[in-house]
Amino acid sequence: MRARPSPLLLAALVGAALALSATDRLLADGQSSTPPDERVFGTWQLNAAKSTFSPGPAYRNQTRVYERHETGVKATITTTYGDGHSSRVEYVADYDSLEYPVTGSPDYDSIRLKRVDAFTAEAVLMHAGKEFATARRTISEDGKAMTIAFQVNLFAGSRVNNVMVYDRR
Repeated sequence: MRARPSPLLLAALVGAALALSATDRLLADGQSSTPPDERVFGTWQLNAAKSTFSPGPAYRNQTRVYERHETGVKATITTTYGDGHSSRVEYVADYDSLEYPVTGSPDYDSIRLKRVDAFTAEAVLMHAGKEFATARRTISEDGKAMTIAFQVNLFAGSRVNNVMVYDRR
C-alpha cells in the first residue's frame, strides 16, 4: 500500500509549482519576458504649446529617452524647469508592478510600472515607501506623439495636474 502525501507536503508542492510558473516569465539569461515596449523606445521632446501645467509653472524643456534594457526599459528624463534649474532622472524598470529605484529626483526614489495595453502604461512614483504621484502614458496609434497625464496630491488638498505632450524626435 502506498503512503499518501501529507496535506502540508501537497501545499508545499502546489506553492512551489505556482512560484515556478511565476518565474517562467523570466528568461534563463535574466532578461524580462515582458514584451518590449517598442512604441516608447526612442527620444521624445516636450511640446510645451500643446501641454498644460496646473498650477504651473510649465517646464521650459524636457527630453525623455527610452531604451531597451535586459530587464525592461531604461528611461532618462532631462528637464529644465521654469526657474532655469535642471535635473536628470534615470531608472530601469519592468512593467510588472514591482518597485524599482530612481536616481536624480529629490521628490521620488522608486517607480512601479504597469502596462495597460499596447498604447498605454501607468506609473506610480514613490518616496520613502509612500505613493507620491501617478502618471499615465499614452502613445498615439501612429507612434509620433506621446501624452503623459501626471498627478500629485499635495498638502491641504491642493493638486498638481499636468498633461504633457511629446513629439518623437
